[in-house]
Amino acid sequence: MIDRRIALVLTERLASAPAVALLGPRQVGKTTLAHWIGDRQPSLYLDLESDVDRARLSEPEMYLAGHEDRLVILDEVHRFPGLFQTLRGIIDKGKRKGLRAGRFLLLGSASMDLLRQSGESLAGRISYLELGPIDGLEVAADSLEKLWIRGGFPDSFLAATDRLSQRWRQDFIRTYLERDVPMLGPRIPAETLRRFWTMLAHHQSGLLNAAALARALGVDGKTIAAYLDLLVDLLLVRRLPPWHANTGKRLVKSPRVYVRDSGIVHTLLGLASHEDVLGHPVAGATWEGFVVETLIAAAPEGTSAHFYRTAAGAEIDLLLTLPRGALWAIEIKRSLVPKLERGFHEACADLVPSRRFVVYPGRESYPLDGDVEVAPLHAVGGALLRAAPAAD
Repeated sequence: MIDRRIALVLTERLASAPAVALLGPRQVGKTTLAHWIGDRQPSLYLDLESDVDRARLSEPEMYLAGHEDRLVILDEVHRFPGLFQTLRGIIDKGKRKGLRAGRFLLLGSASMDLLRQSGESLAGRISYLELGPIDGLEVAADSLEKLWIRGGFPDSFLAATDRLSQRWRQDFIRTYLERDVPMLGPRIPAETLRRFWTMLAHHQSGLLNAAALARALGVDGKTIAAYLDLLVDLLLVRRLPPWHANTGKRLVKSPRVYVRDSGIVHTLLGLASHEDVLGHPVAGATWEGFVVETLIAAAPEGTSAHFYRTAAGAEIDLLLTLPRGALWAIEIKRSLVPKLERGFHEACADLVPSRRFVVYPGRESYPLDGDVEVAPLHAVGGALLRAAPAAD
């Protein structure tokens, strides 16, 4: 198993909450991580896609009451939405017996229905964690290019060859479109959603233009919004909001949109190898998305992420507001000799961030233009990890 940074956080949550929901796309490593947790303590694993395991829960309260001395791991819990109300009663009874933490670990592909159902039934009893694909701080620096090209889904990243990695991603996309989306969301023709997903890949890191997408697909704007909401809910697409504080400037109001896994972007565009990606105009945008995902994952809990862009052209790729209010401005460049445009300096003059970085694919850090630091992804991500506030 690749060491995942979230493993420690998950262990801490289970030590303090009766139930923890670990959400993320399929094949991202939720089950592997859950088994790793379960191997270190008394546990029971149930896969709710299995008819046998579902049959065990025909009388869930009776069955689970017999396993209150162990962590119960419920995989694909979105397949059994009626279970949440039962879990509420079991958790409340356990609290009266002194069983206050580490009762249930719920695994599921994120969807609004799952969050709504669990939130309504288990309010005050459940903690949520998101497991994304492997990010740039979870591999060695010399594996960063490979991770960018193949993406962070473990089977794609660890494939023996680029060709096998590409085939895995093709199968993943097909399975999501034909099986998982119809199960988790509204009924959308698979080919229509594939075209939409591919359009987003072509416009990676671009401002959302719902009207242009609607014209291209022959649908209306509300339908585009529904498609985008679905992919965002499934943690496959990120909608990065614009900075909205009053700076006295006319700000761009449309969000930026990223397909969250760089390997999936490359596959949607038919790019299988390092050479294919470097020769395509989207290379800089997919690198930007890769860096954005890594830094947001590394940021302390409670950090908010935006981009900044004015109508006059002042722009910052990523603005992170840390929990205690510190503002970090991050520009992302694919070049080994990065140069800052005037718009970055104008944006920093507007916002006065406490730290200013340029993330680039090199190995060394060095100052640029006085108060700006050019640094590799590992250095900036490491600084974010160290910026987490100390526990009270």
